[in-house]
Amino acid sequence: MSAYDPYRRKVLIIQSRFYPDISDEIFKGAKLVLERKNVNFNSISVPGSLEIPSALSFSIHTRYGGYIVLGCVIRGKTSHYNLVCQESIRGVMNLACKHKLALGFGIITAENKKQALERASVKKGNKGGQAAETCLQMIKIKKP
Repeated sequence: MSAYDPYRRKVLIIQSRFYPDISDEIFKGAKLVLERKNVNFNSISVPGSLEIPSALSFSIHTRYGGYIVLGCVIRGKTSHYNLVCQESIRGVMNLACKHKLALGFGIITAENKKQALERASVKKGNKGGQAAETCLQMIKIKKP
């Protein structure tokens, strides 16, 4: 019998494409971590961060070992920012707890685009890489 390999199943990345340049950078950070650790993954894209919980819900029973959610919400001139931040986070976390998911959370909330780009950048904040590392740590904690 071989030793337990926590990464034997694929990881799913769910990525919001609302800000494509920021999304590309966040995804790059997550992808680099997964590739460096030889973790197989699939990715799907959704229009915005509010759609991430629905996509996660659709994917829960497809036998992924872990999930990484990536997106960005930038404050605008209305209260919409607060709603999107709160509801996307609440939706993802409710599903993660209810279904015992190994999750890496990489939805950036920022005051402006410059701040978001800094947090997304692989060379600076690397939130995508951090989310991937978190997912892999949670997979190890969860075990079968």
